Amino acid sequence: MNIAIVGTGYVGLVSGTCFAEMGVNVTCVDIDTEKIERLKAGDIPIYEPGLDEMVVRNYREGRLRFTTDLKEIIDDVEMVFSAVGTPPDEDGSADLQYVLQVARQFGQSIKKYTILVTKSTVPVGTAQKVKAAIKEELNHRGEDIPFDVASNPEFLKEGAAIKDFMSPDRVVVGVESERAKELMTKLYRPFLLNNFRVIFTDIPSAEMIKYAANSMLATRISFMNDIANLCEIVGADAEMVRKGIGSDTRIGRKFLYPGCGYGGSCFPKDVKALIKTAEKEGYEMRVLKAVEEVNEQQKRVVFDKLNRYYDGNLNGKTIAIWGLAFKPETDDMREATSLVVIDLLKKAGCNVRVYDPVAMNECRRRIGDSVYYANDMYDAALCADAMLMLTEWKQFRLPTWSVLKRTMKTPLVIDGRNIYETQELKNEGFTYLCIGK
Repeated sequence: MNIAIVGTGYVGLVSGTCFAEMGVNVTCVDIDTEKIERLKAGDIPIYEPGLDEMVVRNYREGRLRFTTDLKEIIDDVEMVFSAVGTPPDEDGSADLQYVLQVARQFGQSIKKYTILVTKSTVPVGTAQKVKAAIKEELNHRGEDIPFDVASNPEFLKEGAAIKDFMSPDRVVVGVESERAKELMTKLYRPFLLNNFRVIFTDIPSAEMIKYAANSMLATRISFMNDIANLCEIVGADAEMVRKGIGSDTRIGRKFLYPGCGYGGSCFPKDVKALIKTAEKEGYEMRVLKAVEEVNEQQKRVVFDKLNRYYDGNLNGKTIAIWGLAFKPETDDMREATSLVVIDLLKKAGCNVRVYDPVAMNECRRRIGDSVYYANDMYDAALCADAMLMLTEWKQFRLPTWSVLKRTMKTPLVIDGRNIYETQELKNEGFTYLCIGK
């Protein structure tokens, strides 16, 4: 089976590579010539565990190809996946300009029945806009070529994307014709053989499922953070509360860990977009507005604890930050808590020393050389008045506390991810502050 995937960002590259791994012939398309040449050379522009090796192997074996021209390969494929970005517009709604560009190019290029499958996260109703754009281009050509549109939202977790794709909780496919359903069933047959759930829906439902799922997970995080903040005030232990409510099978344990806020490419963007979609329909998403507000406040919580500890006198203090990416196993810093904390520290007059196993270059690209980029975690803590834990990388979980204490000026650890034991740090001579205790 031959398919094309337009967009070699996170979703497009992971999806294309994993389809190739399953035996599909995949051509990844991107207008960025430099990126395409880098991919052909085995230089992977994103960090995702295991992806480099898989891209190189499938490219070498001929199942994975890269090009900048959709038109040159459109005749050879049965379906085209659109995996281009849908960044937030100024008002928080999803910007569909790239999605519609792909639709227009599709309409300009097809010569036989082909399906255009939207892999990008898009608001409900986007499929109708995509279909209209394709029809408009076909009318300009004076052609009446049959086509279908479909929705196949992704549910990949950065840092575990390959496992998520190859062993999915579910695959959601929105279609509006039997012909499209048959072709999508053929594509996902390897997953059906392994008894993974492939759920076929109408297209609006498929579009909504993605936003609803991410918004529910974001809601759980903000709910737990709100509970954790209250625990601190009333003297309860958020970790015990989490275990207590998580043992209820109706609730479960996932996404109930208190911390310093969620970030990334999905949750913030999708919550904003769903709020905006509702507003356009005259409806207010009151719960999600609160979720977003709690999260924005939670990104300040580590800084606020530091500021209180030093009675608001942070000018000239040296502060170490462990972790820059929004989560472990990725270099993605979109909406990362670290960016908020660094900005607050700089405004307070602090000297900021940072370390992250993979996100240093991304941080430099975003904020330049306004912070010190350390050689390792202990270098970041050199002469520091506090160490702020913001991303729970595995290598941060068992530091040599005696070395860290000798390295720091003041043995103060503020843990934004609750990965350390209070008593252990007290025994090592540290002042330890965390979330919800």
